[in-house]
Amino acid sequence: MKLSEFKFDLPSSLLATHPTKEREEARLMVVRRDTKTIEHRTFKDIVEYFDEGDLMVVNDTKVFPARLYGSKEKTGAQIEVFLLRELNAKEHLWDVLVDPARKIRVGNKLFFGDGQLVAEVVDNTTSRGRTIRFLHQKDDQEFYRTIDRLGETPLPKKIHQLRKAEEDDRERYQTIFAEHKGAVAAPSAALHFTKPLVKRLEIKGVNIQKITLHIGLGNFRNIEVEDLTKHKAESENYSVPEATAEAVNEALREKKRICATGISVVKAMESSVTADGFLKPANGWSDKFIFAPYEFKIPNALLTSFHLPESTPLMTTCAFGGHEIIMEAYHTAIKEKYRFFSYGDVMLIL
Repeated sequence: MKLSEFKFDLPSSLLATHPTKEREEARLMVVRRDTKTIEHRTFKDIVEYFDEGDLMVVNDTKVFPARLYGSKEKTGAQIEVFLLRELNAKEHLWDVLVDPARKIRVGNKLFFGDGQLVAEVVDNTTSRGRTIRFLHQKDDQEFYRTIDRLGETPLPKKIHQLRKAEEDDRERYQTIFAEHKGAVAAPSAALHFTKPLVKRLEIKGVNIQKITLHIGLGNFRNIEVEDLTKHKAESENYSVPEATAEAVNEALREKKRICATGISVVKAMESSVTADGFLKPANGWSDKFIFAPYEFKIPNALLTSFHLPESTPLMTTCAFGGHEIIMEAYHTAIKEKYRFFSYGDVMLIL
């Protein structure tokens, strides 16, 4: 498929800059592939679409406060450092983005929190990318506590351009399943779950299992090629536990509903498929980029956010639901004033 097939006009007023007051009060659009029909519900109604023995797989990655503000040595110039991934825990080496990049050179020292953290730039990776080493003498726990204290919630750039992160974002830009720290973006489809809602699903007999995929910034980067086969996705670290694989395979054999909660869950599961079409336990990295035509092996239902035009998550959504019906659903969402992007409303594709 071509990049231009995923272009649509999104009114700026529909970009959600804040979450709904209550998580489960977000709107839910239900798209049925068999009948090509669209229903308008509230997220808490999702319980009605699942039965005993059905399976819901969620991503338990945890967002860490990856955006740091500091100053450059000698000049005192203000800089922003966005932590992407830790390369070496023992050496405190990190892959980061810096802004303004033109002022940050190899050998520069960067100071954060009045010198509570000091880093040295050791390599250039891309035009904005750098490798830095934190010059931290304390134990690892104290180091990560300092990052938590000085760092800011890494709201996506589209939101960050409109407002600064607030204290509430530390909780709301995090799912209730968050456990394993490592993501710089939240698995947004799951942001609307609450513990009472999960309890209602469990009482109904719905099995909820977890995978981990640490979401990176690649999901938000612009695609610069018209031919999607030439786009190279960034690798993300993922893990599929044995218990999750067993639950998924049982559901496959029983022909139950298997719902991937978010594109990150789809990516992790579809990256770990056996030759005979079952899910296998795994730990590794995946640069899988799913777009049509694609035959999904594991999920038969998808819960996902309303994504931006020409974005990779939109392409995966269309591959799953069908390009025509999903784009029709998106035009309906705009007409009905659904809220888009990470803090926006949600779509359930059955």
